[in-house]
Amino acid sequence: MPESELSESNYRRISLINWALSVPTLLIFAWPFFFICEIYGINKAVSFPGSILFGLPFMLTILHGHVTMALGSAHRKHYYIWLSEVPFTYGLLFHPVIISTRFRLVLFITSLLILIFGFLFK
Repeated sequence: MPESELSESNYRRISLINWALSVPTLLIFAWPFFFICEIYGINKAVSFPGSILFGLPFMLTILHGHVTMALGSAHRKHYYIWLSEVPFTYGLLFHPVIISTRFRLVLFITSLLILIFGFLFK
């Protein structure tokens, strides 16, 4: 008998894959911001936090897409409910606002404001 996609073991597998993908995807999406800062000689105190804030929304979108592909859009809410129920293990650093598009846009716009700030105060 096949295991249900809505089982806890499947949620754990998805969570572990997301944790494993988080750092590489963050680095992939953060380097363009850092590279632009290097080209224009913007201070590292601006480029590092800006790079992280720039890469986070893209990383979160990819990980959210992974959950959607694994469970389907109709069932992904069950995974996020499960994450919020296990806050000290698999749900570490998870908050429901993370999956919000508005939150990701705010992170992206904040990173662009940091870049502008870096250009102004080089």
